[in-house]
Amino acid sequence: MENIQTIKQRFEIIGNDPKLNRALEKAIQVAPTDISVLVTGESGVGKESIPRIIHNLSHRKHGKYIAVNCGAIPEGTIDSELFGHEKGAFTGAVNTREGYFEVADGGTIFLDEVGELPLTTQVRLLRVLENGEFIKVGSSKVQKTDVRIVAATNVKMFEAIEKGKFREDLYYRLSTVEINLPPLRERGKDIHLLFRKFSSDFATKYKMPPIKLDENAVNYIKNYRWDGNIRQLRNIAEQISVIETKREIDLLTIQQYLPIRERNLPSLAEKKSDSDFSNERELLYKILFDMKADLNDLKKLTLELMKNGNSAQVQENNKNLIQKIYGNKEEQDFIENSQLTLPQSATNPQLISPSMAQPIEDENNDYYIEAVETEEDEVLNLEDKEIQMIKKALNKYNGRRKNAAEELGISERTLYRKIKQYNLE
Repeated sequence: MENIQTIKQRFEIIGNDPKLNRALEKAIQVAPTDISVLVTGESGVGKESIPRIIHNLSHRKHGKYIAVNCGAIPEGTIDSELFGHEKGAFTGAVNTREGYFEVADGGTIFLDEVGELPLTTQVRLLRVLENGEFIKVGSSKVQKTDVRIVAATNVKMFEAIEKGKFREDLYYRLSTVEINLPPLRERGKDIHLLFRKFSSDFATKYKMPPIKLDENAVNYIKNYRWDGNIRQLRNIAEQISVIETKREIDLLTIQQYLPIRERNLPSLAEKKSDSDFSNERELLYKILFDMKADLNDLKKLTLELMKNGNSAQVQENNKNLIQKIYGNKEEQDFIENSQLTLPQSATNPQLISPSMAQPIEDENNDYYIEAVETEEDEVLNLEDKEIQMIKKALNKYNGRRKNAAEELGISERTLYRKIKQYNLE
């Protein structure tokens, strides 16, 4: 088994960052097997190097190696590209075509940007991973293939799974081993090494002396964010090599090519995720339910006052309840000093009805006791409200569930379940 330094020289990999070395170690260890590998990391970190290392160190190294950028192939033709098609399968299919999985039989396929695959293609890919079978577009014949799949993505897979954009079962089949490459900004000591390598390469390419950075310029690029990672660093090195006449690059010059932008500064407040809004919604529901409970307690207290007619005794028996409803001491003092005027029928509970509540007048304020609901009165039914909202959304969009689900802020699958649950079809 080859060591890391040999691999770096062979595949022109620059850097000694521990995270980079760990990624290379994992690639070397899994290469002799047929385990599926998922390479993760930001765009521009060099994910394409890992599949080449795995293929060249495996027993498939004499087989074909095909790299496919899934994000660059239109959705309508991706199945044909990967699995092939029969003559006449669709408009323009004038001949039978072999797909990548048929051509690469016995070799390795690198699926770059696998997170961009359509869901229908994901189902086909899962079948290949599970039993090595695929069917050409427009055919009914099952074919076999012996291909090792190495995939890569810069998409946050768990977020894509939660949003229904990527199949969870496919993710776990692809990521038997996951290799993560660190972003360039986390490889501070490697940044200058890479810049010098690129400067040397472009000096040879354009037949000119290599550019060099002074100390301040070196410190600047080490602390820069590098959203484009290695790809961005390479482009900057090429720009400076071609444009600048001076070969000594100072801080002012490098800042002209790498200006500080707001997104490169530390952020004090992160963008709210869907889970943050979900938590806020749950908190709002809790507040509403607490308010409802307090309102019911207030109704019970008012009803007892009307039935008893002795406000002092009621206040003594319900100190905890009054304290819960009126947390402010001034409000508690006001209640204790208030004189309630009740209708004559208050002494006879049988004659009390919600419509007989009378106003309580004070010198400075007018307080009114509204109609009192008893425990037998109908309370707010959340299920009924939910049914009304679903009906309203469906009517608004003429039964189109996708639009109705977006209006309600729920997934289409959840809306379908609710429709079945409440028998709204």
